[in-house]
Amino acid sequence: MTDDSSRAVPAATRATARPAVTAPAPRPRRRTRFATQVLLLQLAVVTAIVLLTSAVFVGIAVQRLEREAESTALAVAQSVASDVDVRTEVARLSVDGTALDEEVLAGGDLQRTAVAAQQRTGALFVVVTDDRGVRLAHPDPDRIGEVVSTSPDAALRGEETVSWERGTLGDSARAKVPIYEADAAAGDRAAVVGEVSVGYAPARVYDTLLRDSLPVAAVAVLALGLGVVASVLIRRRLDRLTLGLQPDDLASLVQNQEAVLAGVGEGVLAVARDGRVSVCNEQAAQLLGLGDGAVGRLLGELDLPEPLVALLGRGPARPDSTTLVVGPHVLFVDVRPVRREGVDLGRVAVLRDRTAVEALTRRLDAVGAMTTALRAQRHEFANRLHAVSGLLEIGRVDQAKQYLADVLEHGPLRYPVKHADRLTEPHLQAFLGAKGVEAAEKGVLLQLGPETLVSGSVVEPGDVTTVLGNLVDNAVRAAVAGGASPAWVEVEVFDDGRDLHLSVMDSGRGVDDEHAVFERRADAEAARDPGPCADADRDLDLDPDRVHGLGFGLPLSREIARRAGGDVWLASPRGDGHGAVFCARLVGAVDPVGTDPASDLDPTPIPRSTP
Repeated sequence: MTDDSSRAVPAATRATARPAVTAPAPRPRRRTRFATQVLLLQLAVVTAIVLLTSAVFVGIAVQRLEREAESTALAVAQSVASDVDVRTEVARLSVDGTALDEEVLAGGDLQRTAVAAQQRTGALFVVVTDDRGVRLAHPDPDRIGEVVSTSPDAALRGEETVSWERGTLGDSARAKVPIYEADAAAGDRAAVVGEVSVGYAPARVYDTLLRDSLPVAAVAVLALGLGVVASVLIRRRLDRLTLGLQPDDLASLVQNQEAVLAGVGEGVLAVARDGRVSVCNEQAAQLLGLGDGAVGRLLGELDLPEPLVALLGRGPARPDSTTLVVGPHVLFVDVRPVRREGVDLGRVAVLRDRTAVEALTRRLDAVGAMTTALRAQRHEFANRLHAVSGLLEIGRVDQAKQYLADVLEHGPLRYPVKHADRLTEPHLQAFLGAKGVEAAEKGVLLQLGPETLVSGSVVEPGDVTTVLGNLVDNAVRAAVAGGASPAWVEVEVFDDGRDLHLSVMDSGRGVDDEHAVFERRADAEAARDPGPCADADRDLDLDPDRVHGLGFGLPLSREIARRAGGDVWLASPRGDGHGAVFCARLVGAVDPVGTDPASDLDPTPIPRSTP
């Protein structure tokens, strides 16, 4: 006994084990390139124009040949109809009731005259009829005596006609002219006694059409060839200009470009190979002060910093970067060449505004310096109080008085700042104290001038420390480079209402080029080499790795001061016993009546030390 289920299982197993047959994935349709489509369209248009022009010419030529054939047929018919012998003979045969002898007519003078005219002019036929339309002469003698196949009525009425008609000899351009009697009485109108019909076969009419069309055909072929060449050249130029991109690719690029340029917070300035600006987003125009209308103009026509113009105008090379001061902005500029498939497309500059970062860095540095100084001042002041308290407890009052007098003269801390007691404003105390320590480490003495007097409180510590710190740092470097012994830097600070005035003088060699001192150095190498003018190389240490020594300090300090209506200027390039003197006026930097909270920490003047 056989179990059917045992056979069903292997069958099912075989069915499930059979590999599934999947339909092949449809092959993507190959998209015709836009340039190829343009080429084919141009070829089609050129071919259509050439064919249409040729057809018009052929049509005009055919009409001209037909008119000429009709005119020739009319002239031949008029010539035969005006022959006196023809008129006399036809008038004799046209008498009513006259019997016509076809054999006599076939060999008569009228037949010979018609045949001679036909052979002489190359006509298809020359037919002469009487006033009833009966043939008196015909190229086929057997047709003599028969009525013509086309109507002679118009000619028998005295009208001359030309037309294309089909007769016993086929289609022809034919003319029909009446024949008048020859011996009409003077003053009487001659009667129509018959008609002459002359026709030319189409082959005779169009025999020159091919010959006349050959130059036109040659010109058409030449025009078509030129069109093909021009279309190919246009296609190649289109490919070159669009870098092989298709219209949808270009549309996507435009959309992406608009999205990127409008979405990023950085400036983008692109220059084509010919030096014209091709891309300038709103951020770049704002940072560089270009306004609208920068796209399409040459670099030389725009008011751009010379270092940026030099970087963008160098042509294809490796990427380069620099830092610029443009108006109130400190910009980090990254310039890169742009190439696609070996084609130089120009250069693009990415502008990053670092003004806020640098301002924040300076503010943090100032706050850190002030905090450190105040913390040390508080700690040292507490120690001094403990010392006074101890002296009083053991009964040494005279020593305590001497100690307090020393504290009043030098303050709770011994910063290496000469005449430090001339300054009581806490921000400036802490900041110049810290700068005095830095200067002392380089062998330079920082001292306060005799005109130093600040009665108000600093309300813009960030701007004040940025400008003053830059001037002091550069003065210290100039003093070190000057080689004088001892090297010193003198600072004078005084307020006038809400304005703060600064003066920084050093023992350096001074400034040789007064006009270039506030300009950014052209390159890093020049900035690293002080040359004959140490003070001309003064800068703000924005970035120790890349910016130090590149001449940003004075331009940036001047811009910070000018934003509020102040200024930074060179008061004296050099003098007897001193180097350059730089001055600054910071508008609104001081509150003449307010009290800064930091001043409550310690009313004691900043200590000073003697050299």
